Amino acid sequence: MSLFAGVGGGAGSADPVSAGGTGRALLELTPYKIAVCHLVQVFAPPGGDSVPPFPFESVAHHNCLGLFLFTFTRSCDDFREPSLEELLRQLKVVDDLTNGWLCEQLTSTLSALNSPDDLFNFFDKLRGVLTAPEGASAEDIFLDPNSQLGVFLRCCILAFNSMTFEGVCHLLADLVMYCNSTDASYDLAEVEDFDTEMNNLMDADIGSHAGIFGQGYASESHMGESSSALTRAPMSLHDFDETNTFKVDDNPTCLRSRWQLEAYLNQQADILEKDPSSVPSNSFNATITQLQTLAPELHRVQFLQYLNALCHDDYVASLDNLHRYFDYSAGMQGLFGRSMSSMQDIVVGKYESALLCLGNLHCHFGHPKKALEAFAEAVRVSQMNNDDSCLAYVLGAISNLLSKIGMSNTVGIISSPYSLGTNIGLGTPLSIQQQLLVLLKRSLKRADILKLASLLSFDHLSLAKFDLKHVQRPLVSFGPNASTKLRTCPADVCKNLRLSTRVLTDFGTDALSTSNDNGSFSTSWLRNLSAASDSWHSSSMKSTKLHNDFDNFHYHAQPSPVPAPVLQLAGSGYLLRATAWEHYGSVPMVRMNALVYATCFADAASSSELSLAYVKLIQQLAVFKGYSAAFCALKLTEKKLPSSTSLHIQLLRMQILHERALHRGHLKVAQQICDEFGVLSSSVCGVDIELKIEASVRRARTLLAAKQYSQAAAVANSLFSTCYKYNMQVENKSDNAVLGLPYALATQSFCKSFNLDLLEASATLTLAELWLALGSSHAKRALSLAHQSLPMILGHGGLELCARAHIVLAKCHLSDPEFSVFEKPEAVLDPLNQATQDLQVLEYREMAAEAYYLKAMAYNHLGKLDEREEAAGCFKEHITALENPHNEEDSLAY
Repeated sequence: MSLFAGVGGGAGSADPVSAGGTGRALLELTPYKIAVCHLVQVFAPPGGDSVPPFPFESVAHHNCLGLFLFTFTRSCDDFREPSLEELLRQLKVVDDLTNGWLCEQLTSTLSALNSPDDLFNFFDKLRGVLTAPEGASAEDIFLDPNSQLGVFLRCCILAFNSMTFEGVCHLLADLVMYCNSTDASYDLAEVEDFDTEMNNLMDADIGSHAGIFGQGYASESHMGESSSALTRAPMSLHDFDETNTFKVDDNPTCLRSRWQLEAYLNQQADILEKDPSSVPSNSFNATITQLQTLAPELHRVQFLQYLNALCHDDYVASLDNLHRYFDYSAGMQGLFGRSMSSMQDIVVGKYESALLCLGNLHCHFGHPKKALEAFAEAVRVSQMNNDDSCLAYVLGAISNLLSKIGMSNTVGIISSPYSLGTNIGLGTPLSIQQQLLVLLKRSLKRADILKLASLLSFDHLSLAKFDLKHVQRPLVSFGPNASTKLRTCPADVCKNLRLSTRVLTDFGTDALSTSNDNGSFSTSWLRNLSAASDSWHSSSMKSTKLHNDFDNFHYHAQPSPVPAPVLQLAGSGYLLRATAWEHYGSVPMVRMNALVYATCFADAASSSELSLAYVKLIQQLAVFKGYSAAFCALKLTEKKLPSSTSLHIQLLRMQILHERALHRGHLKVAQQICDEFGVLSSSVCGVDIELKIEASVRRARTLLAAKQYSQAAAVANSLFSTCYKYNMQVENKSDNAVLGLPYALATQSFCKSFNLDLLEASATLTLAELWLALGSSHAKRALSLAHQSLPMILGHGGLELCARAHIVLAKCHLSDPEFSVFEKPEAVLDPLNQATQDLQVLEYREMAAEAYYLKAMAYNHLGKLDEREEAAGCFKEHITALENPHNEEDSLAY
């Protein structure tokens, strides 16, 4: 692939003769490119008769320079070409292998270029790198003209041959400024003579060509006309305002190739997606504004400004930049064009792509109806223009909107509820969930036909999430063959999760591999190499000769060559697996999948998804190890993700604080935390539904702890209505026995339908408690139910659930008139001892008081008065702490 393959025409051509049929050179020659040409000449000297060439001691050392040049010409860490100081600094990583010879030779070569004749001789000698001299044997090694470095040399030679005499003088003047910007610590050869001679030459050239220099340094080639055109900024544009985060040097700023600029913009977009809070909005806008000033034809800068405003929740700025991006011909590049060189596809893909982005914007800011209107228009335009790729993405976006944002009705937005049914041969209206399922299957089918691997993986994940949370009722629910099975299917969830990870296993065998060549790997490789070399070199200063220096190129951790979006999709599968096993009740599988995600996909994960993985692990600690261990892990997570912090971390902190406040009996603190839950959720109807449900559950539990049963019942009824309105079937359950036997039975029925095994065991335990409340005559039935739930609870339940099961087991024995404590005291005392230990860790005073009360009763039956008094004292201590709480503010500290 050509080094200068870009988005525009001629991306796949290695021919450096012309660009886009304009006859202009592919790039503008700059001092930086002259320096790189010299290094390529050192790597592949004319003649090629010695292997390895001087000054390299081995083939491995020689390959180091080639690998360095390959990645250096593809890196995209900045939109400007590096200064000579930066080039020499990075070159020192390789130069240590030759005892500083490369840097010294580079500076001396640049110092020797004092006249146009010197430049002519320099480029004339470069031709020998690409062509074999007369009499060369087949075993001699030469640089392949069609390789990346070969194309780079050919473009530079062609650019020099196309330059006028005035252009050569400009280049010499730029070379003086380029060399003068170098720090004195690099010891340029004969720097004073060099500066004097070059300054005299520059003064003479400027005096004789004042008219030409007065026109500025603008390049004749434009960003949109070739795949690698470079732009040089006028001198007046270099100095930035002092309020910004950086200032550009006084040297002429030369932009990198078009391909590298596109890669730089993509890299900045990835950073915004991964952790927006780590990117200050003002300084980012200052950088992007400078790039837009230097390259006004690079319209994707405006799209990056839109992403920046979107990530920082600036609605006005994001909408304005989105309009600018598509109004000022930015859509001409297209987002989903099937052909990179087809102008017809680019024009067709403009309007529907803009509508898709507009819908995503409204979805992000909590405007579901406006988002659906934009998506519906995008569907119409995509169908009219036969833009199947964009249509598939729009269907996926609608599915994502319906699954994330609660909507009780879509009539009048995506047409009538009969339309989707009519298209599939039915005349009955479909619910929101049925419409979502139809859209997901349509998007999946189109993505499969069009070989859109990323969208295909996303649709499989969405289907797995849908199958996890919804019972798939048949569309035809009448007749003798109508299915009566109303349960979720874990096999379908596992199947879709397995298929979603094929986006990673199929990488390199389909279109995904063609989009991998984006420069990010080269950028990360150079950064890691430089960091590793610096740390290793500092530890080897005592040695006069470096040994095993090639290890820096191989044995340090290198970045993954798989693109970040592919890794994100693959990692999302493991995150969803953890969520699925949470529903199904397998604690080891939850922990394993969360650990896999946090370990293997942390580098590519967004801060939101990574924080979600940490949340799952910390929740496991809180449930099984207590609040002290959970808060220690939470502090470490907040240091690692200091983004003030993410919403997931905030919710987790409030959840744990609320649980601890309830367990300690600090009801005022618990109510304060409930109010904070309500503040976090949006006041817009249909937005933040899950957060609003969480706040209602917390409020109901707080009211129950305060013995305000009527108010708790009112909150519970409102909660049930919300879940029913938005068809949130999994959330429409209760694990509390206060409302009586019908609700416990309904909870058990829901759990069986959704395969929520651990919650079903908890509901069964609640039934046992209710049977006990009906009288001692039902003790045996309650004991049978408790034994039925014990295997699941003891195998996967947390400390609280296990303690509750032990207490119920002891109560069943003590309530049974046929049971004798004297005959089997261990059947009562062993569960109670285990319960008190677990509750001591959780600081659960109310339940611990109940356990100590039962222990006192058991010891009283056994006639052990000292043990009875000890248990009674602990009971009194917990009851007193509940009735007279002190230092409640301590429950907010951790």
